[in-house]
Amino acid sequence: MNGPLEYAGENAAEGGRDYVRIRDAIRYLIAHAGEQPRLADVAAALHLSESRLQRLFTQWAGVSPKRFIQQLTCEAAKVRLAAGAPVLPLSHELGLSGGSRLHDLFVTLEAMTPGEFQRGGAGLDIIWSVEASRFGPALLARTDRGICALQFVADEAAGEAWLQDQWPHAALHWRPGQGQALCERLFSPLSERSGAPLALRVQGSNFQIQVWRALLSVPYGGLISYGQLAARMGQPSAARAVGSAVGANPVAWLIPCHRVIRSEGALGQYRWGEERKLDLIAWENARLSREALTASVA
Repeated sequence: MNGPLEYAGENAAEGGRDYVRIRDAIRYLIAHAGEQPRLADVAAALHLSESRLQRLFTQWAGVSPKRFIQQLTCEAAKVRLAAGAPVLPLSHELGLSGGSRLHDLFVTLEAMTPGEFQRGGAGLDIIWSVEASRFGPALLARTDRGICALQFVADEAAGEAWLQDQWPHAALHWRPGQGQALCERLFSPLSERSGAPLALRVQGSNFQIQVWRALLSVPYGGLISYGQLAARMGQPSAARAVGSAVGANPVAWLIPCHRVIRSEGALGQYRWGEERKLDLIAWENARLSREALTASVA
């Protein structure tokens, strides 16, 4: 997987290498969770010094590798899900005392009108750019009524091709760099979020919109199965259709389809790659761990 473009003042190439290193560190920690690996073990596996790994990991995740492995174990999540827990608010295990801490980012979702959908975006102005994020280059597209796309892409050409396919008659306005501040806000630490709620303006069938709205109710750091999501919508027999709608989500991260996993605990597919899905889940829980630790010493 390619690393991110330049972000937070980092050199693009070096930032990309660091992203790959941290991704590999997270994968190693989860794969060896039962062994409680030491910092030296992880550093040796990644061919880094212990001090460099400690600095890079803490900078990226907000917690040390030791704290990460203590707080986040995928196996524990799998066991609880298999046991029938309706939702996995892992943040509760991290010591958060109130539900308000979970919903750090408020999002409003509005569907495109049937007419807009049928016209393929004719008369619609879409401002777009591909911005750097800690999870790789991200296509960010928005109308005057809200964000209509957030996609992880390889480059500008891939982003433009996707937009043209989705909105063949819309007027596309490329504005490189204009979305960087917004992109940084999306992935900022929980305690630093501010500003008005983010508005999403998406196109989809009535059923898809229902699924995406239901996804917004899954708390930050939580996990839910496809079947449980279907049950939450009052359609317990529609797990397969729910899965298709989850996969069609046009707005990564904000509509949190990465929080949906299979009933047996496996990650399941993700349109932007299984490794990135693991990264998103791990980062969310690492941030919650840091918030919990800060709250406990406050």
